[in-house]
Amino acid sequence: MKKLYKSSDKKICGVCGGIAEYFDVDPTVVRLLWIFFSLWAGGGILAYIIAALIMDDGNNDVII
Repeated sequence: MKKLYKSSDKKICGVCGGIAEYFDVDPTVVRLLWIFFSLWAGGGILAYIIAALIMDDGNNDVII
């Protein structure tokens, strides 16, 4: 079962990296789309802040 976590591949808080890992896409694409929608619709910044506060910090499972 997949879970949405903040990524360790982060530029600000790891939200876009976590979303990219969840959907198995390149984090740069998610970041560019997030910037585009933030500038176009204006709600992306608030959504990013909310996601940064709500999302868990990361998957702490250790695989040996």
